[in-house]
Amino acid sequence: MWFAVRLCVLTSLTGEPYLVAVGTEFRDWQDGFFPLSFRRAAVATALVLNMSGGWSVKDHKNYTNPSTGVKRPRNDVGNRVTVVLGAQWGDEGKGKVVDLLATESDIICRCQGGNNAGHTVVVDGKEYDFHLLPSGIINSKAISFIGNGVVIHLPGLFEEGDKNEKKGLKDWEKRLVISDRAHIVFDFHQAVDGLQEVQRQAQEGKNIGTTKKGIGPTYSSKASRTGLRICDLLADFKEFSARFKNLAQQYQSMFPSLEIDVDAQLRKLKEYAERIRPMVRDGVYFMYEALHGPPKKILVEGANAALLDIDFGTYPFVTSSNCTVGGVCTGLGVPPQNVGEVYGVVKAYTTRVGIGAFPTEQLNEIGELLQTRGHEVGVTTGRKRRCGWLDLVILRYAHMINGFTAFALTKLDILDVLDEIKVGVAYKLNGKKIPYFPANMDILQKVEVEYEKLPGWKSDTTAARKWDDLPPKAQNYIRFVENHIGVPIKWVGVGKSRESMIQMF
Repeated sequence: MWFAVRLCVLTSLTGEPYLVAVGTEFRDWQDGFFPLSFRRAAVATALVLNMSGGWSVKDHKNYTNPSTGVKRPRNDVGNRVTVVLGAQWGDEGKGKVVDLLATESDIICRCQGGNNAGHTVVVDGKEYDFHLLPSGIINSKAISFIGNGVVIHLPGLFEEGDKNEKKGLKDWEKRLVISDRAHIVFDFHQAVDGLQEVQRQAQEGKNIGTTKKGIGPTYSSKASRTGLRICDLLADFKEFSARFKNLAQQYQSMFPSLEIDVDAQLRKLKEYAERIRPMVRDGVYFMYEALHGPPKKILVEGANAALLDIDFGTYPFVTSSNCTVGGVCTGLGVPPQNVGEVYGVVKAYTTRVGIGAFPTEQLNEIGELLQTRGHEVGVTTGRKRRCGWLDLVILRYAHMINGFTAFALTKLDILDVLDEIKVGVAYKLNGKKIPYFPANMDILQKVEVEYEKLPGWKSDTTAARKWDDLPPKAQNYIRFVENHIGVPIKWVGVGKSRESMIQMF
């Protein structure tokens, strides 16, 4: 019998040479090769030998990051990001949860979407509306980061910043970092968004109900490799202008009625380039430094929600990006191993803006009551939100995709006046329970919701600041949700302010 070992010489982090067995081959002179399983085990074996003699693993226990100079154990993945995501169709109150966590965060990130998102935060009686800026920009001690997965309308960005500055938001431009790989939303993208909606209405008798902020057309440009990024705007402006003109002409060929003043838009973009230049960084390197440098608390603010995800949402009535947990990795350049806590935000009932299936929708006095008491009007569009009972089927589905570590249950106080509260616990199709959330919208429209009825608590919860302050029947409602989903509820919201978020653990 004989065996051959292929060796290569490597150098350790301290400069010492090592021999590494990268492959072995065993042969018996009479019987030929050993059984396959044995050979696989042999090939998988790697021997690390110190050429000076004996075994040594001292260099593999710790290392110093060459970029940051920070020493860490070799198996330490670095800092982890905490993620806040919507678990329904958006408008769940993510901004409030982010604001709560942002007070102790060092970096707050946006990873997808654009100014189609709308988050409202109330601080010291002042109401701030955010669409493109991370809600955490309110924290004057933290850095806010807009990642490569976000699409940026530059006029909208500065208009939003200036508007909130008048309300008291100071020096926001000094605390904002923007990835150079983020794509740009142009004015003609927004115009095309509206034209496409008109076209859908004429051809199909219905539209998607987009925000007309140009998000879909911009992601389409990105996918077709004709889009332009922040790094392009800040590089050779002559080259940028040529590509901008080509992109404009492409859209004009598709929509002959589309009018674009190319020269005027380029002049504005050149001005925005100089204003935005100090904020722009290589986003991948920025996040790498944040993850592998000194200990930091990093928060990721998801926009939109699970049921609006381009892959997992109620397609085609969805947004144009991945607003589930996978979008955190692709939209920031963060490895999965650096994702830590994933918090899902859910209303104590369900709302939806625009068109699309909504199994627990209440087109009656209950829906009107929820809409009125909850002030259910879209922050971005001003449209009234459709309202219905809490749907645990979609929460279980969202949990399957995102792996939530805890929930924040918001707007519990809106249910204070109800004698009886229904909760959707299962779907039936043709009289039989189905264990999944249907992908096809025609099928989803046909499901019958199975409800469980819970007694209302008929008392004001807005003054509650701890668990024991809540009425027993309100506590039962919260535990009912936890038990059905199998995810603990960490916060319960009973009002607009920070103080109205009851922390459970």
